[in-house]
Amino acid sequence: MLATRDFVQAVDVLMRNVSRAVVAREEVIRLSLISLLAGGHLLLDDLPGVGKTLLARSLAHSIDGSFKRIQFTPDVLPSDITGSSIYNETERRFEFVPGPIFANVVLVDEVNRASTRTQSALLEAMGERQVTVDGHSHPVPDPFWVVATQNEVDGYGTFPLPQAQLDRFLMTISIGYPDLAEQVAVLERNEHGDPVVGPVITVSQLREMQGIVRGVEVARPVKEYVARVVAATRSHSAVAVGASPRGAVLLQRAAQALAAFEGETFIAPEHIKGVAAPVLSHRLVMAPSAPLSARQVIGEVLDGTAVPL
Repeated sequence: MLATRDFVQAVDVLMRNVSRAVVAREEVIRLSLISLLAGGHLLLDDLPGVGKTLLARSLAHSIDGSFKRIQFTPDVLPSDITGSSIYNETERRFEFVPGPIFANVVLVDEVNRASTRTQSALLEAMGERQVTVDGHSHPVPDPFWVVATQNEVDGYGTFPLPQAQLDRFLMTISIGYPDLAEQVAVLERNEHGDPVVGPVITVSQLREMQGIVRGVEVARPVKEYVARVVAATRSHSAVAVGASPRGAVLLQRAAQALAAFEGETFIAPEHIKGVAAPVLSHRLVMAPSAPLSARQVIGEVLDGTAVPL
């Protein structure tokens, strides 16, 4: 079992490895790794060309496990993701041939370009850690992590993700445009081809690290604080539908991961605040005439919720 010190060192190695290829704010890479180590799926929602796919691919290649990439388009069928049963003439029986969803890390590019039927097939794998084909359930590998991307400005030919599927993502983050120095760094790293990174941790090490995150203690007052924060999103005047109970569970899990990142064995209210925006923002359905954004609402909720002493 990894010690806390070894966990922090492994996180540092992962951060530096991803940073070799990706030019982004440290917070973006840290939140991405929090999602991975908390065992929750990640949605990268941003402008085209800012490095969403590169970030996802670099995270996946940092793990010595199986990796698959699926490009979503309107004509992608559920069986293209899950796999299908094919008749084996030699054996005279049907055999299940797994699809690309059966990998430790699955990159789903432009997730909102697939039909709702295909998105539902992905939803089962994300939520239940299994797929059902011809009435038979097949578990996906452990660990299993989906990183999906979508372009926030290009709505032509897309199928907006239903709220039930958005709720399956642990967090949503954006990379944003680079500043001048970062843009020059991007050009330098791409001068001789696309930047590539190799694995720095094994699948078994990743399982151990996820186990350490789950072992971080959460005191009763902090659990009550999480419950009050989530409840406040439901009663805010600018919100039509607030965060779900699942959102509260995932907020706690992300805070556990952040605490483990800092070498702590218990979470504090500051850890909740540190991950609240990326975990809760995509779970809020704003009122039609809301003057605030989801992140602004979360800021108000955190400011107005008493912190346990």
